[in-house]
Amino acid sequence: MRQLVREQHLRDTPARAETDNGTTHPALRAKPLRARSKDIYLRDGISPRREIRLSQLGLAVTVIATALLFRELGADIAGGLSAARPFHLAEQAVFGLIAVCVIYGNVVYQCTRIGYMRRLLSHVPATPKQLDRLFLKKAPTLTVLIPSYKEDPEVVRRTLLSAALQQYPEKRVVLLIDDPPDSGEGRDRFLRESAQQLPFEIQGLMDGAAREFGALLQGFLDRQHAAPLDVAAESLALASAHADAARWFQQQAAAHRGDGHSDALFVQQMFLESSREHLARAEDLEGAARGEAPCPAEWELLADYRRLAARFHVTLTSFQRKKYVNLSQEANKAMNLNSYIGLLGGRYKETIGDAGCLLQSSTGEEATLDVPASDYIITLDADSILAPDYAVRLIEFAERPANRRVAVVQTPYSAEPDPPGLVERVAGATTDMQYLIHQGFTHFNATFWVGANALLRTAALRDICVVEEERGFPVLRFIQDRTVIEDTESSVDLAAKGWTLHNYPERLSHSATPPDFGSLLIQRGRWANGGLIIVPKLIRHLLQGRFLATIREGFFRLHYLVSIALVNITVPVMLLCPFERSLHNLWFPLTCLPYYLLYGRDLMQAGYHVGDLFRVYAMNLMLVPVNLSGVLKSVWQAVTNEKSAFRRTPKIAGRTTAPAGYILVIYGMAAYCFVGFLFDALALRLAHAAFGLINGLFLCYAIRAFIGFRESWQDISAQLFGWRRNRAAASVLRLRFPARGIPPAGAED
Repeated sequence: MRQLVREQHLRDTPARAETDNGTTHPALRAKPLRARSKDIYLRDGISPRREIRLSQLGLAVTVIATALLFRELGADIAGGLSAARPFHLAEQAVFGLIAVCVIYGNVVYQCTRIGYMRRLLSHVPATPKQLDRLFLKKAPTLTVLIPSYKEDPEVVRRTLLSAALQQYPEKRVVLLIDDPPDSGEGRDRFLRESAQQLPFEIQGLMDGAAREFGALLQGFLDRQHAAPLDVAAESLALASAHADAARWFQQQAAAHRGDGHSDALFVQQMFLESSREHLARAEDLEGAARGEAPCPAEWELLADYRRLAARFHVTLTSFQRKKYVNLSQEANKAMNLNSYIGLLGGRYKETIGDAGCLLQSSTGEEATLDVPASDYIITLDADSILAPDYAVRLIEFAERPANRRVAVVQTPYSAEPDPPGLVERVAGATTDMQYLIHQGFTHFNATFWVGANALLRTAALRDICVVEEERGFPVLRFIQDRTVIEDTESSVDLAAKGWTLHNYPERLSHSATPPDFGSLLIQRGRWANGGLIIVPKLIRHLLQGRFLATIREGFFRLHYLVSIALVNITVPVMLLCPFERSLHNLWFPLTCLPYYLLYGRDLMQAGYHVGDLFRVYAMNLMLVPVNLSGVLKSVWQAVTNEKSAFRRTPKIAGRTTAPAGYILVIYGMAAYCFVGFLFDALALRLAHAAFGLINGLFLCYAIRAFIGFRESWQDISAQLFGWRRNRAAASVLRLRFPARGIPPAGAED
């Protein structure tokens, strides 16, 4: 059998590596990806204990430098008071506030780094036998919800397949299509119809394998009940089944379309690694049958058969909430999810009323929609990919008796490795560093739900559900949509109800990062909008807890909500105000040095280059006006109580046009830095002159590398000059059609 498995592998390898025309499949021809480690800090040569000691040393340096910095600032402020110099006093006070904001972030990063490393040292992943218990009993039911809005079909296809191929026995996958149901011809109709067809296409692909391996499982069960089993013979039969599964995955790798880095990751993780795992299992079973290793117990054979059958058994479907007028029509991801979650466990029929098509409860045979109840829900963005063991590992953790009050289990997503573009790589670097911070938050009971992928306990969602009225119809809100960062606010809601959230310390999910500046500013602007609005709710929650626990939790949670505002306000203030005397204080840069050294070390250990540390700084500097815009939208919403519009990050081929206003502001910032440098140099404010010059150079690099001089001119001219042409054309039309006004699109000129 071992020889048979090897021969089969060699026979299938050419088919796996070549396309129909004889050329190597692009996804497999690319250079090898960085190996998917369970965690980058569990690789050979990296010691979490050493990293803890380095963080503790950095934290000690930061604390000592902070104490010395504020001793000198205090002396300067006291001197300003005694000399009655109000301007000097105000300058020192403002600089002191800036220093507090900067040091706050530095300390949070170093503390979360320590917490993360300690979690790695204590983390013991479930063994295969522990995971097999979910296959020997009735497992909790699971529904994977994938919200989608005008997505590229190939992007959605990868995500659907990664959900459908989860190693879990009781799973449904639902594509929540949020495209307008009445969109007419053209691209919108194509995207909607493609999304509707995808679940049926993948269901057909899975059904053939599900029938084959389901029949193998049933055959084993029949033999088990008929007579005592020949364990050696059953091991050989199971080895053959695993070899068949390996061949299926190899065939899917060869048939997969697409040659981008996302496709390469998907083919490697979902198909090739799965094929290797099945081949390795087949060889182990064949060796056990030959007496080279202990034969598996009967229950292990049963669990193995059930795991194999469960891999391919799935129900895929789609749902469009906007077809029904009595479901929420709010244009955001939260209400797309809420609409379907509210239907779980019910049967419904469509009726036509005065307002339009309604979806109403039904217990009779006339029901046209049956939505089974689900113990757990995975929310998964349409551009994310899950490792095959994501669901089984997280549900096994949630099912432990000690974790009954855990509402959310997740692995904060990692960036897809080896992207072709610089924007995508540097944005991915910040994403991978956020993974570290989120893992450290869990050590301090300050976890926030990250909405790209998460396992949710349905009972916890029902505990925070509120009923509100929209257009005269009652709607259920499990996930708050008051802000555009709905997962963050819902984290506070769950904590206030006594639920906990947990980051599982393994890298089991990947998500795409924006490939260009236009899509990046949409994503980061949304992230910056809403944190300040949630602060009062967080404070109310913290005031109800124990003092010491509240101080620790609040220290980290509050920073997560206000850090974008604090950091992006301090940069313009430091550029505008000279702070000449304060910038000569060497203790301030020393408070920042440990942070940058550890951040750069983490970047390199995550597979990036030391130069990416400077690129991350340049990108963050470039995003200051974008983040400030998001902060101002939060303030405006707090004052007016008007919701901000939810803007989805585009996932399209080609470049996303960036708003001309943002580009002009970034150019203006760079110009101001250089002009300020000249004035400061003439006034002999050398420290502030150097600060302005360095930031101006970083901004010029950011414009060239992340936006592009030609691309920025194209976006500015298309929007500003195109706007002027449109106004001129509109004036002509008004003169030619004075009675009827401007004709509709397509009217005769």
